[in-house]
Amino acid sequence: MLDFRLYTFLNLCKTMNYTRTAKELCITQPAVTQHIHFLEEHYGCKLFSYEKKVLRLTPQGEILKMQVHALDYRSRKLEELLREPEKIRLRVGATKTIGDYLAAPVISSFLKKNPGSQVSLLVNNTADLLRGLDEGELDFAMIEGFFDKGEYGCRLMRREPFVGICSPENPLADSPVPVRRLLGEHLIVREQGSGTRAVLEHFLEEHNCTVDGFRAVTEVSDFRPIKELVRENLGVSFLYRTVLEEELARGELAILQLTDERGKKIRLSHEFNLVYRTENGFRERWADFLSLSAEMPADSETPPV
Repeated sequence: MLDFRLYTFLNLCKTMNYTRTAKELCITQPAVTQHIHFLEEHYGCKLFSYEKKVLRLTPQGEILKMQVHALDYRSRKLEELLREPEKIRLRVGATKTIGDYLAAPVISSFLKKNPGSQVSLLVNNTADLLRGLDEGELDFAMIEGFFDKGEYGCRLMRREPFVGICSPENPLADSPVPVRRLLGEHLIVREQGSGTRAVLEHFLEEHNCTVDGFRAVTEVSDFRPIKELVRENLGVSFLYRTVLEEELARGELAILQLTDERGKKIRLSHEFNLVYRTENGFRERWADFLSLSAEMPADSETPPV
């Protein structure tokens, strides 16, 4: 259990407003100020500063925020362990592709192997899941997007083919397509912050293109309408192969056979990783989940994009 003044500090980090923090904690604003002053005197440094009337964390405040989140996480996990040592409680995050199409079998296998355990699954974009890890709200996250491997621990789950798609009625479906040729199309794409969007942007950047370079762009946060719009020949998109299996089997979508400037076919895939904070001290509590995630089957070969 943390010192109550550290909880005040964490709340102020979230709101960046003394009045709002006081209201959320049901204490007075002077009390919030006293708590922060106490911590600053204790640690011998300023934790917050005002820049043009905007409250910001100092570099020392950023360090304390990260460490207090880690301490709070370990404190809560310790309480769970001491209260019910035989029960495992997991808070799992997953990006949308993994959460919608791949997470259920892993969770099912884990619960069958560990009856009585509790698992909560949060499906969200990569940026929000990493924030959840940083703030101790998640034990780990299954992520398809990019993250700093120097800051987080991770275990590879699988490599998944990432493909461009169009309607079978689209002329692009019948022949190899240079990447730059796609810029004349209407792009239907996931929202900013999603792993799928980040992988696409990285791929386009390697070919000196950007999302904004397309003739038109429509952002959609869910896979089903993206696939439906592409099926109706209203644009092209990029998704992971596992999201498309049913539509490809029925012939409702076609994979774009993309090529580079020299006419060579492009094969593209991306890692799905199980990600956690390196300072997490309770990984042995979910070792079974780690091993089951690592056993997730990968596609045998990455098809041409």
